[in-house]
Amino acid sequence: MFKRLTPPDAPMQKTVIVYFNGRQVTAQDGDTIAAALLAAGVEACRPTPVSGSQRGPYCMMGVCFECLVEVDDVPNVQGCQVHVKDGMQIRSQHGARRLG
Repeated sequence: MFKRLTPPDAPMQKTVIVYFNGRQVTAQDGDTIAAALLAAGVEACRPTPVSGSQRGPYCMMGVCFECLVEVDDVPNVQGCQVHVKDGMQIRSQHGARRLG
């Protein structure tokens, strides 16, 4: 399970609220979508188009594309590359990634 590590002398981070599949998720300002979901206990953010098996953030650096989500109705967003913003609507991406 994912655990947030915070140095003892770190200042308090501003809290932001985002929504994942309609569920309210509390995140810290500066979190990526993937980090915020993992910290909230969400391990899978999409099913694979072929088998339907659940996928979640893996590399956390934009290489694997396992963290694809829809953000504010925009598909194909890599959750590990985008920072959370207050009120952001995030949904699981279903189906194959759509190009261009």
